[in-house]
Amino acid sequence: MSANYTFEDLKSDVADGSIDTVLACLVDMQGRLMGKRFQAQFFVESAYEETHSCNYLLATDMEMETVSGFKATSWEKGYGDYTMKPDLSTLRRVPWLQGTALVLCDVLDHHTHEEVPHSPRAILKKQVGRLEAMGMKAFIATELEFFLFDQTYEQAQASGYRSLKLASTYNEDYHIFQTTKEEDVMRAIRNGLQGAGIPVENSKGEASAGQEEINVRYADALTMADRHVVIKNACKEIAWSKGKAITFLAKWNYNAAGSSSHIHQSLWSADGKTPLFFDKDDEYGMSETMKHYVAGLLAHADEITYFLAPYINSYKRYMAGTFAPTKAVWSKDNRTAGYRLCGEETKGIRIECRVGGSDLNPYLAMAALLAAGIDGMEKKMELEPAFEGDAYGGKDIREIPHTLRDATSLMSGSTMLRAAFGDDVIDHYTRAAQWEQEEYDRRITDWEVARGFERA
Repeated sequence: MSANYTFEDLKSDVADGSIDTVLACLVDMQGRLMGKRFQAQFFVESAYEETHSCNYLLATDMEMETVSGFKATSWEKGYGDYTMKPDLSTLRRVPWLQGTALVLCDVLDHHTHEEVPHSPRAILKKQVGRLEAMGMKAFIATELEFFLFDQTYEQAQASGYRSLKLASTYNEDYHIFQTTKEEDVMRAIRNGLQGAGIPVENSKGEASAGQEEINVRYADALTMADRHVVIKNACKEIAWSKGKAITFLAKWNYNAAGSSSHIHQSLWSADGKTPLFFDKDDEYGMSETMKHYVAGLLAHADEITYFLAPYINSYKRYMAGTFAPTKAVWSKDNRTAGYRLCGEETKGIRIECRVGGSDLNPYLAMAALLAAGIDGMEKKMELEPAFEGDAYGGKDIREIPHTLRDATSLMSGSTMLRAAFGDDVIDHYTRAAQWEQEEYDRRITDWEVARGFERA
């Protein structure tokens, strides 16, 4: 978990004046950082033990609306406090902000000091604990794609998000010259993350104009999720500081590729030394453990989609021929499939889930994937044959749910997820999904007006 920056390091930096602010953050349902900016001296003297926040932070939508219908929090219950308990192993400097450090917090019940079950970090920790009881450890890497714009966030909003100017004018997938033009932002992101204790592998251009990807080294599941939320916040803050804007919308424009967050998964022994997915004698190098795990992913692919695609917009990404999958099948090194086998015949063998968009909450997505995989291992599910060819054109094969409405129903009705997460947790996120759908259903879109203004 270590970001290579300790509490003793922080106290030293506070003493010499190089750090004067500490961000104490919880992660909300949307995967955003919410919290307080502490005077650093007060944090090292007192607040490092705990602080508090309103419990509505885990029951709001994108607009921070106080949504009705949640069991855990409501006007009737008075919107009391949660306790935020800093996890000092997540402490890190924030090089792109002057004199600043950051720590992530676990969210505890204010009265019992037990973890709040529907807190994203607690949900993932529960699944990690299940693996630990089985003598296993998950290593995960998340790729993150986004679009970079030359306008600021304020300018984009003022324009009604029309006539936005992308950082490039043509497909820049792996394109060195084009990405050179964007290095002022991308170098700052790479170096800033590295300075924050997040080991960066690379950045690259992606498959549309203005589209970027940042990749960091894999880690255990909780560490990777922690890195993921810091990365997204860093990208936005760094772009903003340079007069630019970044979006992690899964599908920002009909004519552009979607933005994904592919999730690479493998299981290892508890000490992290023995790869449990590898069998050198197998055709692909897949162990029986891996086959059962992947079978679980596929068996529950429909049920877990909500946690990979949590918004109305998320489902606009699933279009044939765009490198976003439409079929929940597995295949060897095949980017048309929802689940791609990578690193076959090596100790680095892993399964890549290509279903998730860049808008996902990493804790929830990883927890759902692990829960599905664990179910496959516990029940020793048999893995179906690998799909071969173009999965977009595949007939009579498992499809990714087409809408949020479908995914919500499948998630809510999942016996596996209710057993893994708890009824209250699934009911909580079902309500969040229902509210997203309700908000969309009553809105009038530009498409509807342009289509029917004259012709209706």
